[in-house]
Amino acid sequence: MRVTKLYAALWAGLMAMSVTSAGHAAEASMENMKQMKVASSDLNIPLVDQGGKNADAIRANLKNIKLPPGFKIDLYAVVPDARHMAVAPSTNMLFVGTRKTRVWAVTNRNNGDVATEVKAFAPSLDFKNPNGVCFTPDGFLIVAEHNRVLTFPAAEFFYEGPDVAVGEILPRGKLVPTEYESYNHGARTCRVGPDNKLYITVGQPYNVPPADKVQEFRTLGIGGILRMNLDGSGREVYAVGMRNSVGQDFNPKDGSLWWTDNQTDGLGNDIPPGELNRSVKPGQDFGYPYWNGHVKIAGGPAAPDLKDLKEPANAVFPEVEFPAHQAQLGMTFYSGKMFPAEYRGGIFVASHGSWNRSPASGALINFVPVKADGHAGQSTVFAEGWLSKDTGTYLGRPVDVAVMKDGSLLVSDDYAGAIYRISYSAP
Repeated sequence: MRVTKLYAALWAGLMAMSVTSAGHAAEASMENMKQMKVASSDLNIPLVDQGGKNADAIRANLKNIKLPPGFKIDLYAVVPDARHMAVAPSTNMLFVGTRKTRVWAVTNRNNGDVATEVKAFAPSLDFKNPNGVCFTPDGFLIVAEHNRVLTFPAAEFFYEGPDVAVGEILPRGKLVPTEYESYNHGARTCRVGPDNKLYITVGQPYNVPPADKVQEFRTLGIGGILRMNLDGSGREVYAVGMRNSVGQDFNPKDGSLWWTDNQTDGLGNDIPPGELNRSVKPGQDFGYPYWNGHVKIAGGPAAPDLKDLKEPANAVFPEVEFPAHQAQLGMTFYSGKMFPAEYRGGIFVASHGSWNRSPASGALINFVPVKADGHAGQSTVFAEGWLSKDTGTYLGRPVDVAVMKDGSLLVSDDYAGAIYRISYSAP
């Protein structure tokens, strides 16, 4: 017994030393890379296998996807845990975030219709939930982690080796107070606006925040959108009154910021709705946790302790209300020219699919036209079939959408670990 306990104690000590050593190594790599010094000795980064049975099975599943006439969908790349995407400004490269510890560099060396190489980006860094990726106009890649924001100059040209130049917009622990770090609603998204400022969505860590946290969260921008300069200065709360936005994009025509918001759980299969919202100025309040869409949450079964919460004045209601629990995540304005005219300037929205609805719902792509007055038109289903109607099981779960330079639409899927390419040719 004593020997067993001794081995257990020694093993625990070794494991603790290993974790501490790994943490120190990652910190050292970060400091070296900030100074453009060498941090790694092995210059070879393993590639993700793009063939074999897994890729064949994903392609077979895509035969179930229904699209409008003239559109087709193909496997673009095998990318494990693929979440949000950032299309590089000067090449056919793509950077892909995850909710784990990787950011992926996806290369298309021959400018064809499939990726040629997928490998980890800056693998010597200790990323933690690097879900959000976006580019500045001058080619800096921004990675928004759960509680840190990094920037990588010329990432699309210096991604080949493990060591890349890096800077900290916000050091670890400075996006939200560390006491509000949570596995729940911890995936951030980022965009650089027409004002050259950085916008970051910050979900709040509860199903519904308790009464004593509502005002504090609004002040901090938790359950809101933060805006700041690209060096992290000038930080402000741009919008409040959301639950968990995991998708945003700017309308190139008028500069308005649109974003998705996920709904409250525990109220049944059919309420409340998912949301697509439109921000037109700083300081707008989108109603949560009093409202979720046009459904009152405060004082109801999911939030009885908010019965005395005052209704926010001038609450802004969604542009689009989607069916409940479909979990709309990434979205993008279609800026390409490949698709027919009726899609240009409209919005594609990825629906991840429900986790707590019976029967399950979602796992599809919606299209939302934008009217001449700048408001949303009627949402329609553009692509579906990742949720089997026969078995009720998921074949995939779309996360994000991105427009490539040729006008095709990419769709990421963290369940299948893949990125798809949707293209069009006149029937």
